Amino acid sequence: MIARNFTLADYFRRIRYTAEARNDLATLAAMMRAQLFSVPFENLDTQSGKVVSMVPEDIVQKLVYRNRGGYCFEVNGLFAMALAALNIPYRFVAARPMLYHDRRPKTHMAIIAEVEGRQWLCDLGFGSYGIRAPIALDRINQPVQQDDDFYQLLHGDGIFLLQARVDGNWASQFEFDLSPQEWVDFLPANYYSATWPGSLFVQKLVVIQHTPQGRKILLDHHYKQIDNGTISKLEVPAASMKQFLQSHFGLHE
Repeated sequence: MIARNFTLADYFRRIRYTAEARNDLATLAAMMRAQLFSVPFENLDTQSGKVVSMVPEDIVQKLVYRNRGGYCFEVNGLFAMALAALNIPYRFVAARPMLYHDRRPKTHMAIIAEVEGRQWLCDLGFGSYGIRAPIALDRINQPVQQDDDFYQLLHGDGIFLLQARVDGNWASQFEFDLSPQEWVDFLPANYYSATWPGSLFVQKLVVIQHTPQGRKILLDHHYKQIDNGTISKLEVPAASMKQFLQSHFGLHE
C-alpha cells in the first residue's frame, strides 16, 4: 500500500531521518523511532466531528505535508508506505485493545515487518504505552527494555499478547494473531473509532508525542510530560489550547 504522492525524500524530511536507508533491522528501528519522535499520535479530526480519511493520498497530505499527526490507521499506514518504498516485506494485523474491562473488537492496526530472517512487531499508533522500537516475534516471555520502558510478548494458541510494565505491574495492551489484513479491512474499524459514542477518540482529545526522554501526553485539558522518569503535570485552559497544541506538539488544526 503506497500513495501516489508519497516520496521517501519528503517522508524522511518530515520525520527528520538523515541516516542511510537500507532493507535491514537498523533502518527499521531507526526509522520507527524517528517517526515516533516527529509525528504525534492525535485525534483532532474526530474531535472536530470528522471521519478520518483512509485514502492513502489524504494520509500523506495530512501527516507529511500539513505536519499533522494521526491515530493508528494513519501513522501505521504512513510507516507501511515507507516499508514498501524500501522493499521491506510487511503485513497489517488486526489487534484487540486490552485496556478495557469489557471485551472490545479488533479496532487497532499493527504491522509485522520481516527483515534479517525474523518477524518484528512494529507499531507507531497505540499511544501512551506503545512500543518504541520493533520487537521480535520469537522473543516470547522475555522482558524487553526500550529506553526507560519495559515490554513483553506472550504467545499461546496462535495469539500474541503485548504487555507493558506500568506502575510495577505487567499491563496487557493488545492481542493479535498473524492473519494478514488488507487495507480495506480496516475501514469499518476506522469508522467505528471515529464515530461510536463509546470510542475514546470521540469522547476525549488525545495527543501523545514520544520523545527520546519519555513522552508528552494530553488528555482533554490534562497535560503530563515524562522526562527520564520525572513527571510534570499542568492544566491547559480551553482558551490556550490552540496555542498549546502548536507550541508543545507542533500541531495546527
